[in-house]
This record gives sequence, C-alpha cells and structure tokens, in this order.
Amino acid sequence: MEKELKMRGGIWGGLTPLLILVIGLVWLSVAERGGTKPFWACAWVALCVGIFFAREPTEYCKALMRGIGDKTGIVIVTAWLFAGVFGELMKAGGLVEGLLWMGTTTGATGAIFVLLVFFAAMLFSMGTGTSTGTCIALTPVLYPAGYFLGADPAMLALAILSGAAFGDNLAPVSDTTIVSAYTQGATMRDVVRTRFPLSITAAAGAAVIFYFFGGGGTVATLPEMQASINPIGLSMLLALVVVVVAALIGRHIIEALIYGNITAAVLGVVTGKVDLSRLFHIPEKRGISTGLIEDGIQSVVGAIIFAILILAVTQVLVESGIMRRILEYAERAVVRTVRQAEAFIVGVTIVASIPISANAPAELLVGPSLVRPMGQKFGLAPARRANLMDCAVCTLFFTLPWHICVATWYSQVYNVAQQYNISAPSVSVALINPYSWTLLAVLAISIYTGWNRKMAAPGEEEAGEAVG
Repeated sequence: MEKELKMRGGIWGGLTPLLILVIGLVWLSVAERGGTKPFWACAWVALCVGIFFAREPTEYCKALMRGIGDKTGIVIVTAWLFAGVFGELMKAGGLVEGLLWMGTTTGATGAIFVLLVFFAAMLFSMGTGTSTGTCIALTPVLYPAGYFLGADPAMLALAILSGAAFGDNLAPVSDTTIVSAYTQGATMRDVVRTRFPLSITAAAGAAVIFYFFGGGGTVATLPEMQASINPIGLSMLLALVVVVVAALIGRHIIEALIYGNITAAVLGVVTGKVDLSRLFHIPEKRGISTGLIEDGIQSVVGAIIFAILILAVTQVLVESGIMRRILEYAERAVVRTVRQAEAFIVGVTIVASIPISANAPAELLVGPSLVRPMGQKFGLAPARRANLMDCAVCTLFFTLPWHICVATWYSQVYNVAQQYNISAPSVSVALINPYSWTLLAVLAISIYTGWNRKMAAPGEEEAGEAVG
C-alpha cells in the first residue's frame, strides 16, 4: 500500500481535480458538446490544477503515473482496441443492411413493427458494442418506415434507444461490459452468463410495453428509402456468436475478440461485402486511412485517452484517502448488510453517471475505488459486482438528454423526421425509456430478493484476475 498522498486543504484539496473534471463535463454536456475527445481538456486541466494542492508534487506525479499504468486499465485499453475493429468489421460486413431487411420486409405494422425495431436494435448493439452507433445506423430507415407502418412515433423512437441500451449493457464487446468486468477482476464468461438473466428480463418487460403502447398510428404508403437492404448481412451475427461462445467457455476476452475479428473479416470477404484491400492497404497519400483496421482503432482512441486520464484522477482520490473516507462513512452510517451494499453500488454508479455524458468513464471512476472494496467487504462475487455496476450505468444514463447517446439518438430522429416531413416526438420522451426503467426495476427486485446474487467463492478474486 502506497503512503497517503498529502494534499493542501485536506479532503477538499484531494477533491479539487475531481470537482474540476465534473464541472467541465457538466458544462460541455449541457452545452451539447460532450464526448470523449472534448472531455480530454477537462481532465488535463484537472490534473494540472491538482499539482498545486499537493504538498509533495513529485509524489503527486508518481500517483498519476500509477493510475495511468494500472494493470486493469491496460487490459481495458487492449480490449477496446480489438472491440473497435470488431465493430467496424461488423458494419462493413453488412449487418445494418441485414437488420434493415429484417425490419422492413416482414409485413409487420404498428406495435409488431416496433417490437421488430427493438429486436433489430438489440442485435445491432450486441454485435457492434456501440449504443451511439446503433442509433446512427438504424434510425434513418427504421424510424420513417415504422412511422408510415402505423407505429406510435414516441414508442418507435424509444425502441431504437432501448435496443441500443440493451447491447451496451450485455454485449461482450461493449465498453461498459469490458470496464465493469475488469475493474472487478471478473471473467467475461461469468459476467456474460450471469448478466444475461437480468438484461433479458428487463428486455422482456420493455417488449411488453412496446407491444401494448407501440401502435395507434395510421398506415400509409411507405416512401422510397435511400438505404441498401440485404439479408446476407445477417450472417455477420455468426462473428458475435464466436465471441460470446469463446467468452463463455473461459477464453480470455482478448482471445475471444481476436477470434471474432477473424470470423467477421472472413465472413465479410466471403459474402463479397468486404474487399481484402478494405481491411488494409497502402493509402494513396499520407494521412488517409489504411483501411478498416485503422478505422476501428481510431474509433476508440478518444475513449481510451479519456479512460487513461480518468484513471489518473481516480488514483489521486484513492491515494489521498478520500475514497477510503467515503467507504468508511458509508459502512458506518449506511451500509450494514449485503442488500445495503448492493444498493450502495447501484446508487453510487448511477450518481457518477448523471453528470458524465459517456457511461464507461463513470464506471472507471467508481469501479476500482468504491464498488470493488465495498463488494469485497460483504463477500459479493466479482461478476455480481460487475453486473450491478453495469446495469446501473445503463438505467438513468439512457434517459437524460445531455448524454451523448441520447443526444445523438434524438438528433437522428429529428433530422429524419424533417427529411420525410413527418412528426418527431420531444426529446423529453427519453425520460420514459422503457428498457432503462425495466432494468432499474429488475435491479431493485434482484437486490431485495437476492435473485441472481452470487457470493464470492474462496480464491475467486485471484482466479478472476489471472484468467481475465
């Protein structure tokens, strides 16, 4: 254990970097300019200001480096690199086209079509691991199609957002899944296997809501959609199956992602959707992309750098003793039972996610420093801690308009409504996102009844860290 980092001003001096970071994040988010890259500057300023509160600046700098070099962070960064490429390969292989085909050629109308949209968004977000990308890819076609097929506009739009949240919550390639697993020392196998009942129960509840409230519109002539629709793209889901199966049989997440990347690349080439030159080629001039591999890595660079900076800020909080004091207060005044410990984990994660417009950084902020020690004290299994945290960060997060995914989703809905001269619901409908609220209800039931709760077995912490 490193000696405590002494800060001028005591607890307030130690909190200064975090306060500056949060103020910057809220400012950018409220101004609708949030995102992982814009957040870099906030974290940089926070770290720079913090040094003037350190009684020993050299020790402060060493603390920052320990945070940046954290072994859990390295695993997360590596997994994100392969997950980013995987998502690009899935999109290039025609997954969007396959799901659009499924959604628009079934002959379904009204609430049934809304259910299909929800299912399509679930599959796409599971396959690519990106909630924002799901909204960008599917909204331009599925929203106007559903509108003209008699769907309720608000429920139709929410079906896309809910499906995006589902994948962000459960997909092995999702940034939140990766962060939740590795900040808690859990294996991906245990995380996916034990989270599935929670996520699918919430999805079933959301599906019931979409079924009863998704219709009521008027069926009209479907306009010509400017989109490529091809069922062959559904074959790309095989690559997702490879990743999930590999993770479930105990392979390391990096290994599982490599197998998934290779499968996606082969499927793309075999189906004719991806030329070998698109995977990698020598560009015509400097500065142009070398292909899908570079594009995939580039897509996660913003998140990776912000995560590294978050780890540095968090390390200051840990070494200055602030997180220890918070835990001690919680244990003394609030948390005395396993049920209360789980409620604490969910509550602190939700609170951390409210001001930050990207949810994986919120997990990084509280996962290692608050969630893990609290869960360990009460004997919760690593996978249980990871599941509580990941489910929590996918509840209210997907209802608040200043969060990047919600803002992107509504922007797509509004733009496509303008394009087809149809109505768009208010952004406030995000506040009733069915999946977010059914997932929160499932969490509450799980905590109260103990359903899906798993206690740590002897030596499980060490085994989880070794396997990854």
